[in-house]
Amino acid sequence: MTKKQKKVLSRIIITAVIFAILMVCEHTGQLEGMKDTWYLLFVIYLVPYLIIGYDIIKKAVVNISHGQVFDENFLMMIATFGAFGVGEYSEGVAVMLFYQVGELFQGYAVGKSRQSISDMMDICPEYANIEADGELKEVDPEEVEIGSIIIVKPGERIPLDGVVVEGESLIDTAALTGESVPRRAAAGDDIISGCVNGSGTLKVRTTKEFDDSTVAKILELVENASSKKAKVENFITRFAKYYTPVVTIGAVLLAIIPPLVLGGGWTDWIQRACIFLVISCPCALVISVPLGFFGGIGAASKIGVLVKGSNFLEAVSEMTTIVFDKTGTLTKGEFKVAGIYPVGMTTEKLLEIAACAEGYSNHPIAGSIKEAYGSSIDMNRVTESSEVAGHGIHVFVDGNDILIGNEKLMKTKHISFQRCNQMGTIIYVAQNGEFAGSIVISDTIKDGAKEAISNMKHAGVRKCVMLTGDRKEAAEAVAKELGIDEVHAELLPGDKVSEVEKLLHAEIGKEKTAFVGDGINDAPVLTRADIGIAMGSMGSDAAIEAADVVLMDDDIGKIASIVKISRKTLKIVKQNIVFALAVKAVVLLMGALGMANMWEAVFADVGVSVIAILNAMRALKTK
Repeated sequence: MTKKQKKVLSRIIITAVIFAILMVCEHTGQLEGMKDTWYLLFVIYLVPYLIIGYDIIKKAVVNISHGQVFDENFLMMIATFGAFGVGEYSEGVAVMLFYQVGELFQGYAVGKSRQSISDMMDICPEYANIEADGELKEVDPEEVEIGSIIIVKPGERIPLDGVVVEGESLIDTAALTGESVPRRAAAGDDIISGCVNGSGTLKVRTTKEFDDSTVAKILELVENASSKKAKVENFITRFAKYYTPVVTIGAVLLAIIPPLVLGGGWTDWIQRACIFLVISCPCALVISVPLGFFGGIGAASKIGVLVKGSNFLEAVSEMTTIVFDKTGTLTKGEFKVAGIYPVGMTTEKLLEIAACAEGYSNHPIAGSIKEAYGSSIDMNRVTESSEVAGHGIHVFVDGNDILIGNEKLMKTKHISFQRCNQMGTIIYVAQNGEFAGSIVISDTIKDGAKEAISNMKHAGVRKCVMLTGDRKEAAEAVAKELGIDEVHAELLPGDKVSEVEKLLHAEIGKEKTAFVGDGINDAPVLTRADIGIAMGSMGSDAAIEAADVVLMDDDIGKIASIVKISRKTLKIVKQNIVFALAVKAVVLLMGALGMANMWEAVFADVGVSVIAILNAMRALKTK
């Protein structure tokens, strides 16, 4: 509880004690003699009223001076002033007291929801250790330059992204990924800021400045998440904007028109108008709806998923189609040479030509060929290397004209080739216009991918689609094993956007399409889809910037969990809207007809708010 909340609680307790004493005195007849001297009774009740309500009156006056007349502070001020004006002093104090109780409860609930996210995101490092003159010096992480060597001692939070150059340790990534099992880090491994070092001391060469580090980007996203409102939140904001002036005018008319038309009874109708104002306060809606979304985002953060705003959480709840990039998302992206099939040359020679041709490439497939070759490559043998977009590479090795790529490359260059029907990605090689053979590259399916797809369908996702640049046979084999409904293979990078746009155009009503990719090559598709979900986000700037939802590790099984969290959140939000409006409508009508007193008005305002807030907090407890 904050200092401010503790002060409010103290005022509530003091006011409650005074109010209880006054109520006892009133009901035992000890204040009966003061009815003739009403001003004394007024002053006696004014004391607890000002103790508990002075800040509400101050806010209302300040807001009015800024042109913001119609808010809950204004409603409470006018309603309690009216109660005092007609001599209902105890009701006036009670309304302000219980309103403050509701506000305190609301503040605690919001704080608890914020804490769930800030605990998970309590990852901002306070310092970095730099070695100077044989001693460790603590400096601000923002002062550390790229390429500096920092020391991370056991138990310290890693301050900057970098590469381990010395030492070995277990890294606790729970704050980022939600995973309880530490990851081992040794020399040559990448590590990211925000994680906690375990038992060993690490020397780390920094690869990013603090402002560009993983922890800085995540904290920025968390800070901005609440600014992106869901459609339901925007509706409530617009609703309150028009609702409050309407009920205020309605209360004024209720106080004036019936006495003028029916004659007399001003006190009774003013009292009804005050009851009307208290009932109409939109606190339950204005607070419980954003609190519900905040709870949902907090529940997602607990399992290591960052949702950038309540609008994206709402979109996930409406998701009916999910599109996956294959490599690195459904498969591990760990390519290995599974077969070499030469034509007119030896296996070793074909592999040597392919390794030389791929010498300049950083693509995972090129890496697997070079790894299989195993020897150092003399790049002086390679000249005039050029990439054929979406097809492969055209290069000269030892003066020989080499083509290496997919089936499309062979057809484009009019090379007569023998089609390979092995499982995996097929790389075809041609030398001096003649087919030289094929190399099969295999990629294994991620552990738990099949179960993840099944869980998504159980969560309500109707169609799972896979997009890949891989050949049709390999793609269909993966899709069949995983239970994917639709496959589009042999796609160029731009084709993925086109396929997603076709799915978007086929949507009906509130249906939404999500795309799951690694966030590096797939940034355009992540941006184009209704919901972009980034995989491989550990240290990936493109993933964090392009996606709407970021999985802090590569576990696609968490997508089903986010769908469940989002749908439960929306269900809770809608429950609160219906409940609050229904209760208020009934009690408003009763108040206008003189069938409800100020106590029932307090329940319709504070009671409904507390119940709605309690309900909204259930979103935080989503398992």
